[in-house]
Amino acid sequence: MTGTHVAILHYAAPPVIGGVEVTIYYHALHLTRLGYRVTVIAGRGQPFAPEVDFISEPLVDSRHPELRPVHEQLAQGQVGPAFAHWRDAIHQRLQKHLQGVDVLIVHNALTLHKNLPLTAALHRLAKEGFPMIGWCHDFAWRDPLYLPVLHPGYPWELLKTPWPGVKYVVVSEHRRQLLADLMNLPPEEIAVVSPGVDPAHLLRLSPDTERLIRILDLWRADPLFLLPARITRRKNIGFALRIIAALREHLPNPVLVVTGPPGPHNPTNAAYLDQLLTLRHELGLEEHVHFLYQYGENGQPLEVSERMLAELYLVADALLFPSRREGFGIPVLEAGLLRMPIFAADIPPVRESAGEYAVTFDPEGDPAAAAERIAAY
Repeated sequence: MTGTHVAILHYAAPPVIGGVEVTIYYHALHLTRLGYRVTVIAGRGQPFAPEVDFISEPLVDSRHPELRPVHEQLAQGQVGPAFAHWRDAIHQRLQKHLQGVDVLIVHNALTLHKNLPLTAALHRLAKEGFPMIGWCHDFAWRDPLYLPVLHPGYPWELLKTPWPGVKYVVVSEHRRQLLADLMNLPPEEIAVVSPGVDPAHLLRLSPDTERLIRILDLWRADPLFLLPARITRRKNIGFALRIIAALREHLPNPVLVVTGPPGPHNPTNAAYLDQLLTLRHELGLEEHVHFLYQYGENGQPLEVSERMLAELYLVADALLFPSRREGFGIPVLEAGLLRMPIFAADIPPVRESAGEYAVTFDPEGDPAAAAERIAAY
């Protein structure tokens, strides 16, 4: 399908703020990255990405001032000559804008009454055989707020009648059942494509952290444990590896990230890292335990900056802190500040700083027992 020209149409587009507009933003960007040519057609909005074409078509807007009298008449159940005039005008404009387009994705206008001349123009295009996907977020006929301004017959019936040749998409299983009931369609004929969240954008992650997440596939970790420590024996990292191995029996895809390099003050710490790498291999944890020290660029060790460490706290699901000894244990406070679960060794500093808010285990005990406590929590 590379090279296919896709148009996306809605009353408004970015930078207008709204759930549908955000969905359009990401659809447009990701479709272009997949090799599609994308054009966004909207009544309000502006060009928002250099790789996405943007057509401003005021008559698509739900609030176009020249359409206001028509909306007011329709709200009273009146379909006058002005309706047909604007329907035909929009139809002609869309025909022009859609030249060379292979498929049109319409958000909401097939099931929402915010611009019924637009809906009727789109219906004519569908009857003429133009390939169309109806991406349905909201349904006017299922919203008590809108029922007073909906009336029997054309054009309101377009909002609850299946259109010829249109593939319907909804955003949840709940919406699929609503649309199936509304249009008397088999649910299996309606696709469910849920919207999503771009976590890197939401968390404002730096490029370096994004690179690590991509290389290590950390978004697929379930859960992701963070161990912010230098690689020294008192940090008891081998115990953490055995906990992760045992957690594979309980959780979907446990992953551990160890942030620090070998401790600089003891020459045996480099040998300790080698032992940990051997243990990781023996436990079959190459895809489940990552020492970030190994992931620098151009063959250099990675130095985790304060910013990257803070971002890893945001990305991780829990703190795993198995130290045998600590003077205080700052990661316990950092995790608490970010409201993440704390799984830590039962040692005096942890008891002092976290108290009942940490799930603790014996750092010299059975890793499987510790894993069971973590999984149970």
